[in-house]
Amino acid sequence: MLGLMQPHALMISSILTHAARHHGSAEVVSRTHENTTHRYTWRDVEARSRRLVRVLQKLGVGAGDRVGTLAWNGYRHLEVYYAAPGMQAICHTINPRLHPDDIAYIINHADEKVLFVDVSFAPLVTAIAPKISVKTIVMMTDPEHMPDVSLAPGMTLASYDQLMDAADDDYAWPMFDESTASALCYTSGTTGRPKGVLYSHRSTWLHAYAVSLPDVLCCRATSRVLPVVPMFHVNAWGIPYATALTGGALVLPGRHLDGASMAAILNEERVTLTCGVPTVWLGLLQHLRATGERLHTVERIMTGGSAAPPLLIDAFRDEYGVRVEHGWGMTELSPVGTYNAPKVAQVGLPNPDATRHMLKQGRILPGIDMKIVDGDGKELPWDGVAFGDLKVRGPWIAGAYYGDEPGSALDKDGWFATGDVATIDPDGFMEITDRSKDVIKSGGEWISSITLENIAVSHPDVAEAAVIAAIHPKWDERPLLLVVPRPGRTVDKASVLAIYEGKVAKWWLPDDVVVLPELPHTATGKLLKTSLRSQFRDHYQKA
Repeated sequence: MLGLMQPHALMISSILTHAARHHGSAEVVSRTHENTTHRYTWRDVEARSRRLVRVLQKLGVGAGDRVGTLAWNGYRHLEVYYAAPGMQAICHTINPRLHPDDIAYIINHADEKVLFVDVSFAPLVTAIAPKISVKTIVMMTDPEHMPDVSLAPGMTLASYDQLMDAADDDYAWPMFDESTASALCYTSGTTGRPKGVLYSHRSTWLHAYAVSLPDVLCCRATSRVLPVVPMFHVNAWGIPYATALTGGALVLPGRHLDGASMAAILNEERVTLTCGVPTVWLGLLQHLRATGERLHTVERIMTGGSAAPPLLIDAFRDEYGVRVEHGWGMTELSPVGTYNAPKVAQVGLPNPDATRHMLKQGRILPGIDMKIVDGDGKELPWDGVAFGDLKVRGPWIAGAYYGDEPGSALDKDGWFATGDVATIDPDGFMEITDRSKDVIKSGGEWISSITLENIAVSHPDVAEAAVIAAIHPKWDERPLLLVVPRPGRTVDKASVLAIYEGKVAKWWLPDDVVVLPELPHTATGKLLKTSLRSQFRDHYQKA
């Protein structure tokens, strides 16, 4: 017997119409490329998104077509977020930090119908134009600020504002199957060509609900949320949908994410919650300490993408009264899978214990599940000691990559292998100990590179650290520590190794320290360990 509830499909457009109807005066604020501040409301976003649908229709976009974006966090980009899926097309955000060859590959693989581009990426479009098949390029600006762009024969160039001025908003959002594709994001391609993850209206709705919960982002109508994480990176962790769903104010920072710019916009716009990767928060911390500036309204920082060093958690809590909270996820998870919000047992922990606990990536969001398994696929206990391969499943987790057979990314029981190695403690808090490809296996035992990196960056002379597995003639692999000095500092190897005393087993200690001027990073800001392994894997062989 079926239930007798109304069969309304979960449409992304209904998130926006809810915001417009019930939170119509709530602000959406953007820093623009012209260094101005643009302000309007959720009611305006909804009306202009309907207008943009008319633009897309005139450009030949129909159901199922891919609408690409190369853009920072701004109001025009937000309108594409809602207009494309609302008309049953697909919003495809493209990471401009990838290699141009990968960007061209992604555009062609997705078979874009039209490409929306921020003016700062005009040189990039000129460079890749001969390699891509898309025919229409829309620069996200007004006619007066149109940049010089050299396109390939057969391509056309248009101004976003000019197209919008010529369109009307006489459009009614349609209803269709909630499993219809809504957005497309590609992985960063560190282990081969980028792979596409295709979200649905239903998965996006459920993810937005989950990240808005009190023990996750706790989005409210009174919240003022600034996603530092780019809208081209896994839909800005779902924040453009969560803020509309709950009616909070959305603050979009544009392209300038340095410490001074971040401090200014966080204070000027009275931001209460902000979300991004640790490198951004380290830059903000450095600026605050150097200038004596304070954060007047920020209550919480969500950090993810890579492990946050303990000093980041301690400094923001003890010096500025701001909580730094870990989240974890990946493109294939829409992206948020866990969040580190306390249970009763963690409330009131003394600061050292609280910091140690906050280094964990957190507990699973309601609606999805996780487990850790050994090399034979046997589930391991949640004792905080055993660590194994992390697997997840649920309604906003990918079952296959774009272009592949449905279910092809899952095991026989429907679990998705994340590629992370993790532990789970008795309270259900998961901690990433490594990527499966980065874990160090020394003499048959595993060593966590992430743990060693977090300890290294607590040294006052170390700005950044990476630990890789280097081939060893006796132990198969041994950890090698690669560090970047802080500006004006010199790294003493013995001093760095000394800080590990009492923190890890002696056999975990790196056998050597290499000082470098900089470390390579992926397009999403993560350490590019494939490059480091290629360069230093034989370090102990040469010694």
